[in-house]
Amino acid sequence: MPNFNTRPHAQALILLFIAMISMQGSGSLAKILFGQFSVLTVSVMRLLLGALILALLFKIWQINFKQVNWKAIISYGGALAGMNALFYLSLDRLPLGIAVSFEFIGPLSVALYHARQKFDFVWVGLAVAGLALLFPFDQAAQSLDPLGILFALSAGACWALYIISGQKPSGVSGNHTVCLGMFVGMLCLMPVALFSGMTAAVFEPENLAYFLALAVIASALPFSLEMIALRSLSPLIFGTLTSLEPAIAALSGFVFLNEQLLWTQWLALAVIISASIGCTFTTQRAKKLAEEKLRQ
Repeated sequence: MPNFNTRPHAQALILLFIAMISMQGSGSLAKILFGQFSVLTVSVMRLLLGALILALLFKIWQINFKQVNWKAIISYGGALAGMNALFYLSLDRLPLGIAVSFEFIGPLSVALYHARQKFDFVWVGLAVAGLALLFPFDQAAQSLDPLGILFALSAGACWALYIISGQKPSGVSGNHTVCLGMFVGMLCLMPVALFSGMTAAVFEPENLAYFLALAVIASALPFSLEMIALRSLSPLIFGTLTSLEPAIAALSGFVFLNEQLLWTQWLALAVIISASIGCTFTTQRAKKLAEEKLRQ
């Protein structure tokens, strides 16, 4: 007899993969837009249009604004703004897969900080080895841009802050927190974008269509699909699968942007992904054991 209880789980896995492909594929579209608009303009338009789409999707007018913890929302939105802007600045200087790999150190560091097991040193070692392998030791290959690396690592630091601030009570639902946070992030970046040369050309129909597409595949679609997937997936499975994002990003850059990586850099992606999967597994296992001890 078939087990129909597995169907929601399988559907959630499919939705999560679509979300990851959508999110990492959006980086390729962003890099294409960099040829016509400044990096900060692209970042601001993604946040602005993404926030508007989510506002409609999650009915932001139903929020009781008197209950909103604005301190938590502002810190969350500020981290979101830094994460988006710095990551796009790194994309302007680094291949997509490498930029995501450096950025991924942020959430990996958060997980390792809260882990206290003997295997933790293994995951730290793997992460460090992966970072070392990212650098092109072949002298004939084009070297990595140091400023791009700094931007990517800074984006990772903002990603870590984003995770920490996102766990603080905001007074509203998680959906509304994301929406308000994106509005706050947009307001943080808008003055800088205007100063750096953002023009009204972004609202021309043809250009606006590209920015709408970016907002959908980079924010509205993946956020919505992830929220649906989380209802049927454990944190372990969710964290393990999202660890594949650097590889998906590298494949996206290869397919859409013809970005070539050295074999050592592909190996680096595999090592960093392994560190993230291992860290996710042992952290969740330790959490489960701690919960079982409390019940005894």
